[in-house]
Amino acid sequence: MTILGLDRISLFCTCLGPDDAPALLLVHGWGGDGREWSPHAEALADRFRVLVPDLRGHGRSEVPAKGNTPAEMADDLAALINALATGPVTAVGHSMGGQVVNLLAIHHPHTVRSVIALDPAHGAHGAEVEQIPARLAEYEEHGARAAASFVAGAFSPQAPPGLRTAHVRTMLGTPDHVIAQAYAGMYTAPDAVGVRPHSEAYLRRRPQPALTVWTSAEAAEWERGTLRVPGSRVDHWPDTGHYLHEERVERTTRLIRDWAAVENSSRGFVSGL
Repeated sequence: MTILGLDRISLFCTCLGPDDAPALLLVHGWGGDGREWSPHAEALADRFRVLVPDLRGHGRSEVPAKGNTPAEMADDLAALINALATGPVTAVGHSMGGQVVNLLAIHHPHTVRSVIALDPAHGAHGAEVEQIPARLAEYEEHGARAAASFVAGAFSPQAPPGLRTAHVRTMLGTPDHVIAQAYAGMYTAPDAVGVRPHSEAYLRRRPQPALTVWTSAEAAEWERGTLRVPGSRVDHWPDTGHYLHEERVERTTRLIRDWAAVENSSRGFVSGL
């Protein structure tokens, strides 16, 4: 599958694995695209139907002039899941994608079985919040160039060779207005949920079990205090950069496989495999 024309937008999406297997949705972050999930998708396609979209404004999907925000992206993914008739998915998202899959779970609960959020773009506080206005102004003026400089510092010394360069290139290929609109949609728009008090309110509305993985010990401890759904969990992976799913591909793949297998089993999904 390539371009899927939905009523609201056209999305580029690839699907791997058997049609009758439980579905996984793998969602990239700000200024990225679905290619970052390629090794995970291949490894997981033996037991799952793996959906890997490019979000609106990113990769090979349609680029609207307006509305390139996490809330609109979540609505797009709900339309995608309904169009593909997969049934509820295990929705996995990194960074902004983590915010998107949580919004999907809250606003379209029938589409989501459970959530896995990897270093999600919520819970900002303190100095990070103080920097948001200046960062947004920089993204509005310089777009992808400013974002690429920020992303270049998001990797640990243990990151695989070439990973930083790949993300800088992908970010530079993202339209400038998408960079600014998506950042505002995460943190400053009226319905933004990225700042901690708003994050807490929206996480408490999530009805499904969720597994969140943080590279920050403080953030992990904070989110543990917000959980209200039985079966949810927060993990902390130290000594790992923000792109933890690509720095630790095998560990991430194993985490997704194990979590999804348990959740599907507990909710009575029977695969045709």
